Amino acid sequence: MEVSSENFKANVETAVVDDNLKGAMGKLTGALRPNRAKAVAGLPEFDALRDHGIAIKMHTLDHIDTYLEQFEANVVANGGHVHWCADEDSARQTILDLCRQHDVKTVTKGKSMVTEELGLNAFLDNHGILPLETDLGEYIIQLRGESPSHIIAPATHLQQHQIKETFQSAHTHLDADRPMDTAEALTEEARQELREKYGAADAGITGANFMIAETGSTIIVTNEGNGDLTQTLAKTHIVVASMEKILPTMDDAGVMLRLLARSATGQEMSVYTTLSSGPRRQGDLDGPDAFHVVIVDNGRSKMLAGSEREMLRCIRCSACLNHCPVYASIGGHAYGWVYSGPMGKVLTPSLAGLEQAKDLPNASSFCGKCEEVCPMRIPLPKLMRNLREQQTEQKMTPLKQRVALSLWSALASRPWLYRKLTGLMTRTLARLAGKRRVFSWMPMIGEWTKSRDLVAPEGGSFFDRYHARTQPIKGADHDDRTQ
Repeated sequence: MEVSSENFKANVETAVVDDNLKGAMGKLTGALRPNRAKAVAGLPEFDALRDHGIAIKMHTLDHIDTYLEQFEANVVANGGHVHWCADEDSARQTILDLCRQHDVKTVTKGKSMVTEELGLNAFLDNHGILPLETDLGEYIIQLRGESPSHIIAPATHLQQHQIKETFQSAHTHLDADRPMDTAEALTEEARQELREKYGAADAGITGANFMIAETGSTIIVTNEGNGDLTQTLAKTHIVVASMEKILPTMDDAGVMLRLLARSATGQEMSVYTTLSSGPRRQGDLDGPDAFHVVIVDNGRSKMLAGSEREMLRCIRCSACLNHCPVYASIGGHAYGWVYSGPMGKVLTPSLAGLEQAKDLPNASSFCGKCEEVCPMRIPLPKLMRNLREQQTEQKMTPLKQRVALSLWSALASRPWLYRKLTGLMTRTLARLAGKRRVFSWMPMIGEWTKSRDLVAPEGGSFFDRYHARTQPIKGADHDDRTQ
């Protein structure tokens, strides 16, 4: 998928005035937030489980080479094949070669963010292979020619009437007067359109929520069952997974699964948790004849050795998106790549390049909710600050901003001067504001005042007020201080 994160500010200006988007995002956050809270409250050991999961992930990252090699050995022992891909070009070409090797003309796909990252659908289509998304949300956005706006709910930016219009335009062979005014009717229509495609496809491509080193198995979690049909009915099953999805044991996967569903949708477990451990064996009633796992690096090794290492703990639950006030206001497309919300503000600069995505780490109030709800306790605000520091060090930030930060640094390192100037400034601004008590415009912060007023100080700096409140009370026998 082409990265357009350099257009973030322009994308935001479009998103904030999109009434359809506002309505759709309100429904998303209104449902997923309370669902997660209820699910977490119903599991008293949730925080202990988080600690266990974090320990598993950090141990795995420390020994990722060992576990990836163990995984490969067990896949091969099960009759499958593993393909190592350093970047997106290598991954796309490997998948194309596998399709040609197995004479594949049509492909059904389960929802996979790493294949979105690779831009796989367009690549296959350009080489004469027809890919068909089978996840309902992915199917909808494929018909619309759009990218996902959310990692677990790809079409969350759309309202029901927009989906109806999309189906009317795409399914012209159906009765024009058919009932389409309920979510159930739209879902049933998509089901009927997709059902015959599974058995006719030459290959099925899925992602992997986890890869298990001790068994050579891959795991996907879905709520629709489309993943099962995709990977069992076609003759060839191709799994595409990024390298950090590896886990040492099946017991470790059990811990992660208990965290994942609760954090993502508020379920105790997803409806389907499906393991694949190779091609069909003698006596099996179903399953593919060939099983391939394409393991993608595409910048992860660099992250593993860098300051954004902790981001590789991410299990793609989307809790940070669902609770982010910025994401809720602008949706996922504004971020310009497959990963959006707080996770995208770290992943996109790390994988696609900081120069191209430099605005993303700055689009945060640092309220900390993302870290609070993350099942892996990824310190997203800290990682965003790291990226901001890198921008400053590499002089990617505007000159005006660098000058302002230099002045701030000079003041902050001279407390006596800082107190004098801040006291003078607050008193001056209080007088200038007059009775209105707000500023509609102010130099240096025009972007802020363009859409909101700036409340004026009420006179006196913080230090003035602090010292006034902490003076000894007259007549007291000891240095008691007000609280």
